[in-house]
Amino acid sequence: MNYIITNGTLLLPDGESLKTEKADLYIKDGVIAAVGGTAPENFGDFEKVDASGRLIMPGLINMHTHAYMTLLRNYADDVDFSEWLFNRCMPVEDRLPVEAAYWTSLLGCMEMLSTGTTCFVDMHMYHEQSCRAANTAGMRGYIGRGLVGEDLYTDGLSRFQGCIDEQEKYGSDMLKFVLSPHAIYTCSEKLLRQVTEESEKRGMLRQTHLSESETEVNDAIKKFGRTPVEVMRDTGFLGKKTILAHCVQMRGDDISIIAESGSSVVTNPASNAKLGNGFAPIEDLRRAGVNVCLGTDGTASNNTLNMFREMGLLSLIHKGIHRSSVTAPATFVVDTATRNAAKALRREGELGVIAPGAKADIIFIDLTAPSMFPNNNCISALCYSANGSEVESVMINGKFVMRNREFAGIDREQVLYEVGQIAKKYL
Repeated sequence: MNYIITNGTLLLPDGESLKTEKADLYIKDGVIAAVGGTAPENFGDFEKVDASGRLIMPGLINMHTHAYMTLLRNYADDVDFSEWLFNRCMPVEDRLPVEAAYWTSLLGCMEMLSTGTTCFVDMHMYHEQSCRAANTAGMRGYIGRGLVGEDLYTDGLSRFQGCIDEQEKYGSDMLKFVLSPHAIYTCSEKLLRQVTEESEKRGMLRQTHLSESETEVNDAIKKFGRTPVEVMRDTGFLGKKTILAHCVQMRGDDISIIAESGSSVVTNPASNAKLGNGFAPIEDLRRAGVNVCLGTDGTASNNTLNMFREMGLLSLIHKGIHRSSVTAPATFVVDTATRNAAKALRREGELGVIAPGAKADIIFIDLTAPSMFPNNNCISALCYSANGSEVESVMINGKFVMRNREFAGIDREQVLYEVGQIAKKYL
C-alpha cells in the first residue's frame, strides 16, 4: 500500500539543524517518494491519511539495548554493579530457557513501538529469539549475539557460529547482524582481534560495552597496564564500523583515541546513573568530533526502553553537570536518536530522516496531547515535554505496525500472559 499523508507537520533536516514544516508526505513501496508538492508520476493506488494535529518525525533508533531483559525489569534494583550483574541478572539468564526469550523480547518490542522506536541495536543471549521477536513486531533491528571467551574459534565458537547462523537465516533489509564481543573483562585480546578480522571480512558492524564503570577501568589498568579504550585500540577493534556502548569512565587520551578511530559512542544516561557509574563526557566527545548516539540499555538497569525519557535525561543531566542551559540542546539530542544513529549504522540518508529516498520509518506524535500543547516549539517539546505516550502511530518500511495505538502484528494480551508466566516460574 502507498500513502499520501496530508495536513501534518513534518520534522525535516535543515542542514545540520532541524525544522518543522507543514507539507504532504508521499510514501511508495516502503520509501519516502516525495516531501511536499504533488504525487510523483506512476504513484499508483494509495491511501490518504489525515495527519491533522500530528507531528510526523523519523522513527527513533535505540542504539544499545538487550530486549530480552524485560523479564528483569524492577528485579535487581538499588544494589552495586557487581551484585546487579553477577549475582542477580546472570543467574536468571542462566536458567531461562531459550524459547522464553522470544516472549520477553517481544514485550521489549511492544514497549519500543509504543514509545516511537522503529529500529534497535540488540545484544542478546538466546539464539534466534531477538530475530523472531523483531519479525513478529515488524521492527528494524541490528542483532548481535554476545560473544565471550579466549578464542573465537574454540571456546567462543558456539556463540560466534550462532550469530552467523542467525545472519544466514534471518538477514534482510529489515534485520542486520552485528558482531558483539561483550566486554574486555569477558573477552581476551585475541578474541577481540579475531572479531575485528571477521567483521572486516564479512562487512559487518561490531559493538561492545566499554569503560562503563570505574571498576572496569581500574581492573584493566592493573591487568593490561592500559585503559579499556587503549586495549580496544591495540586489538584494532576501534573504527568506523564500531559502536561503543557507555564510555562513561574516560581516562588520559581515551577520547582522542576514539575520535581518531571514527568509532561511534552510545550514551545510556538512565542506566549509567541508576548503576552509579556516572555519565559519559558527552560535551568532550562532541568537541572531539565523536559521533554520539543514544540508547536505553536493557530494562534490568534502565528500567524502560523509552527513548523519549532517555532524550530528556540526556539533555537535563548534562545541563546540570555543566551548569549551562545551552549544553546538549534539543536539536542535538533529537539527532542522537535519529541522524547520528543512522550514521553509526552506516545508513545516512536512509534511516533517521524524512527525505526523498529514505526508508518510510516514521512516527506520528499527537500535538494535541496536554504535554505537547501549545505547540510553541515542537523540537524542544520532543526533548523536554514528550514522555512517549504521545506516540499515536508507527510506520516501518512503509507499513503501519502500530496505528491509533493498536499493534498490527502483536497480540498484546498473549505477550503479557506469557511473560507473566515466565516471571512466576524463573524469578
